[in-house]
Amino acid sequence: MSADPRRWWALAVLATAQFMVIMDTSIIGVALPDLQRDLGFGPSGLQWVFNAYVVAFGGLLLLGGRLSDLLGARRVFAAGWVVLVAGSVVAAAAGGAGIEIAGRAVQGVGSALIAPSSLTLLMALFSARPKELARAMAFYGAAAPAGGTAGVFLGGVITEWLSWPWVFIIYIPIGLATLALVPGLLPDVPGRRAGLDVLGAAAVTGGLALAVYAIVQAPERGWGATATVLQLGGAVLLLALFVAWQRIVRSPLMPLSVWRTRGLAGANAAMALLGAAWIPMWYFLNLYLQQVLGYGAFPSGAALLPMTALMMVLMVGVTGRLIGRFGTGPLIVTGLLVLAAGLFVLSTIDAGGGFFTDVLPGSLVSAVGMSLVFIPATMAAIGGVAPEQGGLASGIVNTTYQVGSAIGLAAMTAIATSHGGGELGNLGALTDGFQAAFVGAAVVALAGSGLALVTLRARSARAVPEKETVGA
Repeated sequence: MSADPRRWWALAVLATAQFMVIMDTSIIGVALPDLQRDLGFGPSGLQWVFNAYVVAFGGLLLLGGRLSDLLGARRVFAAGWVVLVAGSVVAAAAGGAGIEIAGRAVQGVGSALIAPSSLTLLMALFSARPKELARAMAFYGAAAPAGGTAGVFLGGVITEWLSWPWVFIIYIPIGLATLALVPGLLPDVPGRRAGLDVLGAAAVTGGLALAVYAIVQAPERGWGATATVLQLGGAVLLLALFVAWQRIVRSPLMPLSVWRTRGLAGANAAMALLGAAWIPMWYFLNLYLQQVLGYGAFPSGAALLPMTALMMVLMVGVTGRLIGRFGTGPLIVTGLLVLAAGLFVLSTIDAGGGFFTDVLPGSLVSAVGMSLVFIPATMAAIGGVAPEQGGLASGIVNTTYQVGSAIGLAAMTAIATSHGGGELGNLGALTDGFQAAFVGAAVVALAGSGLALVTLRARSARAVPEKETVGA
């Protein structure tokens, strides 16, 4: 089959889409204090500006991957952008907390359609050329975590010089431009006729949302409160029903046989714990910069620019070569250890601290850890599945990262609040709460490293042939 001469331009569109989808989880970080003031969010409710997006995104990613396989990846990719733009309009125009959360949830639905379909399109463009596929995956893979941290800086710029609604308005022209490019650049990947597991999608999304909500509310109501116990029990029941339903339904949302793929379970567990450690890190680092150190929106975003730049350099220029030399398993184990070290450094922040002593060292070490984990774990998760399950594998790995992020943030917010992290104006109490959250996230990263050591062998998931490594 001849190579599509437009494939590199198409890759740019797909990588930009991935960048924007993940940036949507973080661009609101610096704007959170302004959102809290203008829309009346409480300390525990504020995180739902993040969680509403992530729960919808993570809960529907499996459905998005399935729709991509059934209806055609290009069609689902375009539909996702339409939905994302619509959600951005609602979020930008919100006059209250409830409307803001609803807009963020709609954005999450759009992103759940975009993310798995974009990876399916990438595989259609490059799968016949392993060396090009390796380079394309490096570029595409770097776009996700880069978007997550770049969003912090861009959110600071926008919030400082414009206002918080513009962190959502920015998606409207970019979405319309992407839709205009879709017909001419992206391949028309045909779908396959099969059933659609709507019940499975409802069960898994409801279970995840209920679990996150219960964890968020537990610090105020108590972990032993009847409502908390019932909600957590309901979440477990819904997720158990989802798994049982996948065993008997004719066209399951997530065929359980896919988990027989070597390395898939371990890689996805690593991604879940990576999200559970990384997302609380930037969330509380932003709050520390603004609520304790007194940084404005722009300086707060700029403070994390060194971390973003370092991560981009490492992921594009170094990580791929390390994969070829050591395999994905050792990098995942090492990267999570390094991330834990960075979080422990951040846990030493002081109420009277500063950027060079309290922020820069820990954030740079954490960035090294992230750059060693994200691409290897993604490749380990999708590298062994059959081509016709590419959308499913992409949906699963994105789901585990986003769900891990949402539950991790909910848990660390609960820890921070119980240690004084909700006492606005009390710098000592805020710092104590943020320190506790960083320690908790570090423990999660350590647990992830240990789990990866057990489940991923040294070269168990070579997503890229050694002689055709990324950046070679």
